[in-house]
Amino acid sequence: MASKEDRLAKSKKVAGNDPEQGSAFRPGRIKEFANEVKNEFGKIVWPAKKQTVGTTAVVVVLVMIISFYLGAVDLLLGKIIGYVLR
Repeated sequence: MASKEDRLAKSKKVAGNDPEQGSAFRPGRIKEFANEVKNEFGKIVWPAKKQTVGTTAVVVVLVMIISFYLGAVDLLLGKIIGYVLR
């Protein structure tokens, strides 16, 4: 089992706070970061066009239904409050 000091040193290295490494940000590491981002984007599994269009349609329809419902509730409550305040 690793000692507390070993775990602390490992967590500092993972977090980029290793004193031997110097500053956490160095301009020379920008290219390395960009390459890592490019590699991670290559791992993304994008949905098919049909699935994207289908889920977008479901979201649009649900937004319309909820907006009509909330509009009707707002109108009804506004009329009730207007009637009570007369």
